[in-house]
Amino acid sequence: MKITWFGHSCFRVETGESRILIDPFLTGNATFENAGIPVREVAKGITHLVLTHGHDDHTGDTVPILKESDATLVAVFELAAHLQSKGVEKAEYANTGGTLNFGDFSVTYVPAFHSSSTIVDGKPLYLGAACGVIITPKSGKTIYHMGDTDIFSDMGLINEMHQPKIGFVPIGDRFTMGAKLAALACKRFFEFETVVPCHYGTFPIIDQTADKFVAEMAGNRVLVPEVGVPFEA
Repeated sequence: MKITWFGHSCFRVETGESRILIDPFLTGNATFENAGIPVREVAKGITHLVLTHGHDDHTGDTVPILKESDATLVAVFELAAHLQSKGVEKAEYANTGGTLNFGDFSVTYVPAFHSSSTIVDGKPLYLGAACGVIITPKSGKTIYHMGDTDIFSDMGLINEMHQPKIGFVPIGDRFTMGAKLAALACKRFFEFETVVPCHYGTFPIIDQTADKFVAEMAGNRVLVPEVGVPFEA
């Protein structure tokens, strides 16, 4: 299985014949744009596009990417329906507790402590629950993309049910867990083999580096990838 981080919360996971793009906030993502990678290169050959929630810094380039590809959107019901009204054709609706099987992998939505909306005509439009996503490959290690979230005790139940070995963990503070809470979540509730920090460095008002998180974790199991550089898991 090959994983690539594209800044903020955007990851591409390649397993079997599937290429899964998660939370493709690319245009306007300074971390990604500074790397000089074309959006089309990120989206090339994707088979599925998975969203954790409806905030613009997660949905990002979803609509243009899906209009130019044959990939299937996977999202919570309200968010998927909203994006279909914007021209997305292929969508699989989901919600917490349910599992969707796509052959090479399955997707299970789990709770997150956050909100989910976009602004339409100056007013917030509710887009369903904010979630985390469990990606379980047919062969390989299970991934838990936490989405945007605070720490919560039922993370222990998520670990018991899914036993993820790779965690994509938001650490930037203000809108998600900061370094200390994120490290506590990882150490108290999970047995990750690899922890990949995300949701930092993109905006001036969140933490700019993963340094505080790495220090809180004492370097234990943390992988801070370079933008656009794949790693094996």
